[in-house]
Amino acid sequence: MDFILRQARLDERVQIERLIAASARGLSREDYTDEQIEAAIAAVFGVDTDLIVDGTYFVAEAAQMLVGCGGWSKRKTLFGGDRYSDRESGYLDPNYDAAKIRAFFVHPDWARQGIGRAILQRCEMEAQASGFRSLELMATLPGVKLYRAYGYAGSDRVVYTIGNEVRIEFVPMSKAIAQL
Repeated sequence: MDFILRQARLDERVQIERLIAASARGLSREDYTDEQIEAAIAAVFGVDTDLIVDGTYFVAEAAQMLVGCGGWSKRKTLFGGDRYSDRESGYLDPNYDAAKIRAFFVHPDWARQGIGRAILQRCEMEAQASGFRSLELMATLPGVKLYRAYGYAGSDRVVYTIGNEVRIEFVPMSKAIAQL
């Protein structure tokens, strides 16, 4: 199936929020409980407006709907949308810091059709062109397979407590990138 990949726009925030919720509910059930999914949607998953403003967040569009999203960041926040309280939006130094791969979600009807890979490749190329030498991310458990397939390393799970004391696991991952 065909899709186009383009920069996200601020006026698409509501559509992106719906896409994120649909993705989390449809693709996370093997790894997380309903309680964990809903807590993550309410408190962690969601649009990070900084990424859209920075021009580093992308959407995949097909059949006049958003079917995937994801981005990279030159800011310190590792994960979490606007609602997530543990954010640090200061800028990274590409000489010392790793760019952040952020907020990848694909609509369940469009999973495993190359959308995540296309967004990831675009993010890696742009981060590299901006002088970054490495990348890091906080993977959801369903996302680990995608990132491993593209050279990211990391297997130790970390536990975060969100919402009403709901515990959820993620996997910190990283990758070095060759310079141009």
